[in-house]
Amino acid sequence: MTETSALADAIARSFASREPRHAAVSPLHALGRRQLSGWEVLAQSVATTAPAASMVLLPLTMLTHQALASGLIAIVVATVFVTMIAWCTTQFTRRMVASGGFYAFVAKGLGARAALAAGIAMAVKYLVSGALSLYSGGLAVITIAALCGIEIRGPATLAVYLVIAAAILVALLRGVRFAALAILVIEVCSLVFIVGLMMVSGVESTPLQPLPEGGSGMWLPVVLAALFALAGFESATFIGPEARRPMVTVTRTVLATPIICGTLFVFAGWAAWSGQADTLVGAYLHGTSTGVNPAVVALLHIGMCCSWLASSMASSNAASRLLYSMGVEGVLPRAFGVVHSGLRTPCVALVAAVSVLALVASALAAVDARPDWINVTLRVALLIAYVLVAASAVAFLSRIRESTPAIARIGGLGAAIGVATIGFIVADHILDGRFAGLVAVVAVPVSATLWYRYLSRARPASLAAVGIFDSPGSEDVLPGSGAFAENARGDMALVGVDHPGAEQR
Repeated sequence: MTETSALADAIARSFASREPRHAAVSPLHALGRRQLSGWEVLAQSVATTAPAASMVLLPLTMLTHQALASGLIAIVVATVFVTMIAWCTTQFTRRMVASGGFYAFVAKGLGARAALAAGIAMAVKYLVSGALSLYSGGLAVITIAALCGIEIRGPATLAVYLVIAAAILVALLRGVRFAALAILVIEVCSLVFIVGLMMVSGVESTPLQPLPEGGSGMWLPVVLAALFALAGFESATFIGPEARRPMVTVTRTVLATPIICGTLFVFAGWAAWSGQADTLVGAYLHGTSTGVNPAVVALLHIGMCCSWLASSMASSNAASRLLYSMGVEGVLPRAFGVVHSGLRTPCVALVAAVSVLALVASALAAVDARPDWINVTLRVALLIAYVLVAASAVAFLSRIRESTPAIARIGGLGAAIGVATIGFIVADHILDGRFAGLVAVVAVPVSATLWYRYLSRARPASLAAVGIFDSPGSEDVLPGSGAFAENARGDMALVGVDHPGAEQR
């Protein structure tokens, strides 16, 4: 009876309430909110990791460095570490929904300057890794064409990458739900191909021996390969405002992705250790020369092609939402915050993101190489972002007085492991006379500091807006049941009834 009476009173109040003088709207209202189901959000997150392709590349890394038993352990350790970072991330996803992902979360914990560093790291991660996925996917298309007797060389190679990039852009512009469904279908197909092929015994082919150019028992390269393969769980946070139940589905996805992908990668590591992966790795490296059936080679490249292209699509999606968030804030030109009126997609940000992917992939295709410094820079940038979000979770919960011993320990340990891993990468490369890791470690915070100083002088209002998140608008609240007041950006927002200047509506 009490609940019924309260509901009746609220409905009666809604009819008596006056129209608001200034309607409160979410800063992310232009996006197509509440569209994606939990499965579609999961598809975005899992596809970013390119699990099917990684299930072939991880055994290859283990064989290259003759680290079979230690490599399997390294994959387990990497999965535990990434799951710790994912758990820290859920401390934000349970409380806020933001299209800026890590960038917005770090702003709440460590402030605008650290957020800019996280934004730079995430932009590098998604734009460059998306380009590498596009490059690898294009190579797979060319390989499949060669198996069919079609040779693609010279300018035709560039045309392949441009056509793929155009197809990705069209799918992403078509709508976030259309893109999510396309990603889901492509990634499921790739996983079916690769897992099915890995279950096939390699007795028909010549046993694959450890590759001579690798080191002996080196577990660090396997750890780094596994860490980068698991990266992508956080991409679900970028499309949170477009999910139907974001605080539930995004949180579940962030935790489930490293567990699902980690399980697949442990299976792939076992396959390498037991020799079950020899057929796939041999087919990937040498085609039919090891005695592998041509159909197996073709299916392998089709599966990896699907996985890479799905990853490229998902990376473009995440990168565009990051650019869109920064455009809405004014941290980047406002044009990045433009949304297509009919399709409700950040069209300018999507065109910019996919253009970068196409440009980088085409450049790699032109030189026919994938420089090692790119991989090092990506891994360092990713780890910097992970360290920042783990530290931010501890700082954020401490500030709002919701900290627990568990988050303090896990967040602190995750940040410490991340810092230690960065140190190992930098030191190992310096000893080999390579300085890409050191350059990346210095470049990210220095770039963020310079960017912060520029904004503080040219556009100080944008710094106050860093970290925007989806908030209820007037249309989301029953009239008369909410209190609204101006926030730090001067926009009307839902506040507590005891907030100074709150206006009941």
